[in-house]
Amino acid sequence: MPEYCFFQKGPNLIAIESANTDAAAQLIAQGFEKQFEEIDAADEKEALTRLTDIRKNSEIDRHNFLAGAGEMPLIGVLAAAATWLIQKK
Repeated sequence: MPEYCFFQKGPNLIAIESANTDAAAQLIAQGFEKQFEEIDAADEKEALTRLTDIRKNSEIDRHNFLAGAGEMPLIGVLAAAATWLIQKK
């Protein structure tokens, strides 16, 4: 299975085989930025689909982490208050 790298310019995202350095140089000359992700896939379409899934899952993970991180201080305060009340008796 070939390895694909990605180039993005605005909303346009293009997948090319990593071994195709000529196409990569042309895209960079046109103002595309190389993305850091590289994926093994059967073809360009599958590579783009897998990249979309990876980025979507990454965004979901980030959202879930931030949601949990916001609630943890509140849980800590409530646990401290409950401990204080229990020890007071």
